[in-house]
Amino acid sequence: MAASVEFEALDTNSEIGLLNVPRHVAIIMDGNGRWALRRGLARTEGHRRGVKTLREAVKHAQKRGISYLTLFSFSSENWSRPQQEVTFLMGLLRRFVHNDLADLIKANVRVRVIGSKENLDQSMLTLLDDAERNTAHCTGLVLVIAFNYGARDEFVRAARKLAERVEAGELKAADIGEADVSACLDTSDIPDPDLIVRTGGEQRLSNFLLWQAAYAEFYFAPAPWPEFDSSAFDNALLAFSNRDRRFGGLSTDATGT
Repeated sequence: MAASVEFEALDTNSEIGLLNVPRHVAIIMDGNGRWALRRGLARTEGHRRGVKTLREAVKHAQKRGISYLTLFSFSSENWSRPQQEVTFLMGLLRRFVHNDLADLIKANVRVRVIGSKENLDQSMLTLLDDAERNTAHCTGLVLVIAFNYGARDEFVRAARKLAERVEAGELKAADIGEADVSACLDTSDIPDPDLIVRTGGEQRLSNFLLWQAAYAEFYFAPAPWPEFDSSAFDNALLAFSNRDRRFGGLSTDATGT
């Protein structure tokens, strides 16, 4: 099936000058609607084309040796969009899981879903749970789907978990540290992103991985998501490869070492 995800051997990244590959890349897939409207198409056609780009991005992440790929597919704020568009997006995710899960398993891709379970019907919850369970044995790329996700909502849910632990006497409020907060987030078993990419030309996080993005590098791609091909993906990776990540410290040049 031409559109499905298939395993490809790791490219020689040095051929394109990619010497430092991020372990975890997170992408805000923006620009589907604008891409469609510029072509006189319905916004939904942009989302449909975006699924093709999603498949290509998964394949390319495998080729480049990326371990985790997080895709922001539906935010907790997207419920405010027209009902017809929301319904279409829900159906699009259902079709992607139904049509591509077997190919993801064949490609050794593990699926993880992060986000709130509120507002999702039981059939959607079952579908997402099945996708996680049926790929739990896979040891290759981890595809993290941020669905019905918002960082502030994630913080609220984490705070409630911590409050429950304090009320139960398991933890003292004064002892709560960063590790305790991280353990209560949706991404407790996922490393923080090294690189966050936003397509479509906008330059904002839009309530995405706010805690986890503390030391991430950012790359804002002008191309809308439907046009974010392997070359555009490589441009983002090359930009990351040339960054000097200091994590709050000094650069190597500044220390004189």
